[in-house]
Amino acid sequence: MGVREDGRRWRPSDDLTLRLLTIAARLVGLIAVVSVVLPIGRRKLRDTVGGWLDLPVEASVAAGVVVVASGVMLMMLATALRRRKRRAWQVALLVTGLIAVAHLGWGRGIGSGVTAAVLFVALFVTRRHFTAQADPVHGKWRAVAVTLQLLVTGFIVNFVLLSAAPIRFTGRTDILDRAGHSLLALAGVSGPVHPAEWLDDLSAAIGLAFGIGALLIGGYFLLRSAEPKPGLDADAEARLRELLASRGAEDSLGYFALRRDKSVVFSPSGKAAIPFRVLAGVALASGDPLGDIEAWPGAIEVFLAGCRHNGWVPAVIGCSERGATVWVRHGFDAIELGDEAVVDVPTFSLDGRSMRGVRQAVAKLRRAGYSVRVRRSADIDDTERAALVDLAERWRGTETERGFSMALSRLAGPDDPDCVIVTAEREAEVSGILQFVPWGTDGLSLDLMRRDRAIGDNGLNELMIADLLSSCRSLGVDRVSLNFAVFRSALERGGRIGAGPVARLWARALRLASRWWQIETLYRFNAKFGPYWTPRFLVFPAVRDLPRVALAAIEAEGFGGRPPALLRALRR
Repeated sequence: MGVREDGRRWRPSDDLTLRLLTIAARLVGLIAVVSVVLPIGRRKLRDTVGGWLDLPVEASVAAGVVVVASGVMLMMLATALRRRKRRAWQVALLVTGLIAVAHLGWGRGIGSGVTAAVLFVALFVTRRHFTAQADPVHGKWRAVAVTLQLLVTGFIVNFVLLSAAPIRFTGRTDILDRAGHSLLALAGVSGPVHPAEWLDDLSAAIGLAFGIGALLIGGYFLLRSAEPKPGLDADAEARLRELLASRGAEDSLGYFALRRDKSVVFSPSGKAAIPFRVLAGVALASGDPLGDIEAWPGAIEVFLAGCRHNGWVPAVIGCSERGATVWVRHGFDAIELGDEAVVDVPTFSLDGRSMRGVRQAVAKLRRAGYSVRVRRSADIDDTERAALVDLAERWRGTETERGFSMALSRLAGPDDPDCVIVTAEREAEVSGILQFVPWGTDGLSLDLMRRDRAIGDNGLNELMIADLLSSCRSLGVDRVSLNFAVFRSALERGGRIGAGPVARLWARALRLASRWWQIETLYRFNAKFGPYWTPRFLVFPAVRDLPRVALAAIEAEGFGGRPPALLRALRR
């Protein structure tokens, strides 16, 4: 990967020729969709570029649907071309070559033929740029299989429909006529059978639905990026633990690299590592790279090389300002995502007016009979560990486990002896659980916060955190990282006197979103403990990649994204 004169490295999409090819493919696809979907678009485009696209003047509904599907497919192909996928280049080269030969050979649609020929030559000349490999798991044979399955299913459904319909609706037809009609319906073409109008429309709709579905879903599998099953092997985990032992104090999110659903790449020297997970074509790293900052560029280069090889969009969620600075030097953009609340233990006290709310909640629950135990995970026996895991699972409240950048995804694990477990109990019954992971040797970072929601006593989390902070001296801990507050600074600016209309509107929108995602609630909860705030950033290649990166981040954190049912269906 080359370097610009100003020191910023080239992004994969910086090549002008590649960008022009991508824009051309996307533009043709968009024109095709608009020319059918919008009536005004049909009228204007037929007058201006109708000849170039060879669209019929009076297009049928079936032809219009096929054009829309083709346009969507072209835009999918354009996205794959921008990500330098070799298979997308092969498909585009084949399609443009066939179009050029067909139009120029028959002497019809000379404009379309010349355009296709120019694109063919441009694609061939730039072939060295398309090096990203296809998905090795769901590759071309999966695409072929899915396409054939859908086409055969559509054929069978139509054939059965025509065979089962009474003769008065279909007339007397033999088996070959019904088979031919069912086959042609997949392309929206009328066959030799002349059924009743409603039956003809139904047959055409079924055929087009399966035909277009085969095209789009087959294209998805053909062009999709690899999404390897995440997981840390024993050797990689051991190497990460060595880096954490030597450099774990530098980032409060470092220990979360040990999540078992993450992959990892190491720098050539082995002194730095980047944990990540691939979702929706995005290689999403979390936190700062681990290890020696001098080795970070090497790890980043290895990470980016893997992204280029597989056609992934690289991104980072939750990195510090120092980490964001290093990523920006490699040609990335960064936006402030929120702030991490860090409590300075030596200066923390429940005394004073600002701590009045926390102090009252703690006193109230103590009078109600609650007590708190603070222990290292190593001090918990297997029986109690299993009971705590069961309680945390029952109290989770959501179908999926939430958290990625600041969650370990396991509780009191035997491989995590230095984690700190905080339990609130009354009458020997556990009512709340907190888990903190190590942040070097003198810090802790909040991982898990669960409580029995059937108990109406408010302030249980405040009680557990207050007692944990009081116990930090015996644990040798000087700093504690609490929850991450998304867009905290925006909420704070919007609430200030004299805030501008944009700041107030943005803060109002965040408060509205807090009804579902607890954005303001977490900020207010963290602020109770008088922390100092450390900004965290989202790093991404370019603004156009931000929607895809946001989708991957939301899915990784367990707040939405692609529906699990859809993913299971696609895997089948």
